[in-house]
Amino acid sequence: MPRLRLWIWAAAAVAVIVALSLLLQAFNNLVWQLSYLLPPALVGPLLLLLLVLGGGAVLLLRLAWPWLRAWRNPRNAPGPGTQPLPAPSSRQEAAGQQLRAIDPVLERVRDAVAREALRQERDRVEAELSRGDLVLVVFGSGSAGKTSLIRALLQQVVGEVGAAMGSTTTCHTYRLRLKGLQRGLQLVDTPGILESGRDGQEREREARAQAARADLLVLVVDGDLRAAEFQVFEALATLGKRLVLVLNKCDLRGEEEERRLLALLRQRCAGRIATEDVIPAAAAPQSIPRPGGRPLQPGPEVEALLRRLSEVLHQDGEELIADNILLQSQRLSDASRALLSRQRRQDGEVIVDRYMWIGAGVLVVNPLPVVDLLGTAAVNAQMVVELGRVYGVMLTREAGQDLALSVGRTLAGLGVIKGGLGLITAALSLNVPALLVSKAVQGVSAAWLTRIAGLSFLTYFEQGQDWGDGGLQEVVRRQYDLNRREGALSGFLEVALRRVVEPLQRRRDRQLPPRPGPRGEGAGGGPGRRAP
Repeated sequence: MPRLRLWIWAAAAVAVIVALSLLLQAFNNLVWQLSYLLPPALVGPLLLLLLVLGGGAVLLLRLAWPWLRAWRNPRNAPGPGTQPLPAPSSRQEAAGQQLRAIDPVLERVRDAVAREALRQERDRVEAELSRGDLVLVVFGSGSAGKTSLIRALLQQVVGEVGAAMGSTTTCHTYRLRLKGLQRGLQLVDTPGILESGRDGQEREREARAQAARADLLVLVVDGDLRAAEFQVFEALATLGKRLVLVLNKCDLRGEEEERRLLALLRQRCAGRIATEDVIPAAAAPQSIPRPGGRPLQPGPEVEALLRRLSEVLHQDGEELIADNILLQSQRLSDASRALLSRQRRQDGEVIVDRYMWIGAGVLVVNPLPVVDLLGTAAVNAQMVVELGRVYGVMLTREAGQDLALSVGRTLAGLGVIKGGLGLITAALSLNVPALLVSKAVQGVSAAWLTRIAGLSFLTYFEQGQDWGDGGLQEVVRRQYDLNRREGALSGFLEVALRRVVEPLQRRRDRQLPPRPGPRGEGAGGGPGRRAP
């Protein structure tokens, strides 16, 4: 086997020698013919022109080859075996498809705790697909009468209930059935919102978690929306779920004041909820004193609210459930993809960091003759291939080279190379001796340009191999602006001094000759021999 390889190498060498001989002979013939046809003074310039044109043609073909190959073999053409998923016929089916798509994403997540939490949430949402009850969640501050309203609704539907429930510190769920409604109704009483202290904030987080699982939301207020209540209202309205606003304690104000407050609330909530979903109520009217007798206790006034809830649940109950489950599955899918995206971003930044300092070390040892080549040296094709692999994109070496060249040209075209070189030189001059600056500036600048290019590629892969509306130049310019800010640049320079400048200084110190000792002492530091 080794002898066969030797023969192959010998044959290849002979072929190269023959080809060079033929090429030299053709060149001599061309020179002889030109000397015969042209004056001797024109032969040299013409040969030089032919060489320049030939080299330019070869370079142009090299640059155009990737586009020609991409034109002949489109990269994004679907394979013969790829089949698009069928369009879902219902919201439940769409939610099921999204939940099934979460599993492959979770398998790529390395954080075991976060992965298990998302998997449990996925199982809970999947169980929601087969549940039978509608879920109505009631919110309100401790003084708005939220719990009294729930008590009044229960009393109105199921008859006599127990003693007053008082303030709610945890979530309580009550199940009831409305006449003519096929599904049961779960009425969830949440802890009071807008309470101070750590316990109050914890209870409010629990209430908001219940809101994310609700089919229908009810917010109870006892007057105009204060600033804090309006923030809660906006947070609930942006969840994408049906929201009903209840103006409670209407027994404490006259009819004129009630109409004024309802008009004001409907004006404030216009565009977020329907006008008919702002409803008055009196969950626990105050007793009316009677001379000589026991005070009269009026009954709750919740008929308008109960009628509106019944209309909404009868007309749109199935749609509310379907929308809620689909919304929960979409948010869970977004959360799992965001977790995977953060993991990929961290892995990508590790790769960029590694190539930053590899390139810096190479340029410190072998500086470039022309600083304009820094853009090409800073963008490594292998880095692009590895970044693509992190995002599940398998790029060939040629495709990585094409992307690297395009970003390198953009760095030069936008003036990033010269601007970065000036920034790095000025910053190093403040902390590093002049002799070291001249040796370190190319390496540190290349590392900084590699960082800009690498973060630009991360944006490209995060956006599904798309540079966005502003194109490649906008992405590179944004990364350049972010990385030249004082905080980012000082952090980078701190690492650069440790990774590039300090090793360079230690190497220079080792290469310097030893300092001569005091006069009259030898190299060993002892007394020297007196000269004769």
